[in-house]
Amino acid sequence: MRIDERRQPPSTQGPRLRRVGHKGADLIAPGNTYESFDAALAAGVDMIEFDILPERGTERLLLAHDYEDAAGRAPLTLEEGLAHLASEAFTGIELDVDLKLPGYELRVLEALRAYGVLDRTMISSHFGLSLATIRAAAPSIRLGWSVPRVRSDPFRSRAWTLPAHVLVLIAKSGLPKRASRAIRAGRCDAIMVHWRIVSPKLIEAVATAGGELYVWTVDEVEMLRRFEAMGATGVITNDPRLFAQLAA
Repeated sequence: MRIDERRQPPSTQGPRLRRVGHKGADLIAPGNTYESFDAALAAGVDMIEFDILPERGTERLLLAHDYEDAAGRAPLTLEEGLAHLASEAFTGIELDVDLKLPGYELRVLEALRAYGVLDRTMISSHFGLSLATIRAAAPSIRLGWSVPRVRSDPFRSRAWTLPAHVLVLIAKSGLPKRASRAIRAGRCDAIMVHWRIVSPKLIEAVATAGGELYVWTVDEVEMLRRFEAMGATGVITNDPRLFAQLAA
């Protein structure tokens, strides 16, 4: 089956949930690598998300989630990753380029243009300044605002469980208005939101404002079904093989 045929939603249904591979397919092969991108493609994703981080002490931009990740292997450079994703095999697959830090936005734009993938790319970031910089330089490119900005999952620590639940409730309450304002003001086109703070109110607010909502990071079929039923634009997963189970 050709990629363009596989991507067509059933004509009798509304928009199908967009299938996004986190770092490619991080649970199939180590993320942000050729192997992970190829695994995501084989699983039938619509979009591949990957991370860009500046290498310390050099001018290189790396495909890595954080510096611990970068230190544990020999990461691809941005140019190596884009050359692979710009190949014929990935024609029609969208890209979500996630900027982990501010300060190198224009270099990323230049690389995306050079490899001819700018028109099928969304750039996402936790940092409003990064999104504003890109919007000024390339008004037509899609932008995704990632929320919340956290260094690690607070639910992994028993000491932080109760405060984390409180913070989730606060975020759920205030995010619909913040997201709607950001989209209507043109600061972003999509909200990339952690699954814990997704709510029907948020999805409705984003849709009413004319934006898209992507949920990260979901690795269980039942959760995929839940967010599909809620009307999320797309779901980001480490294991895109789950989408076949969702269709079944």
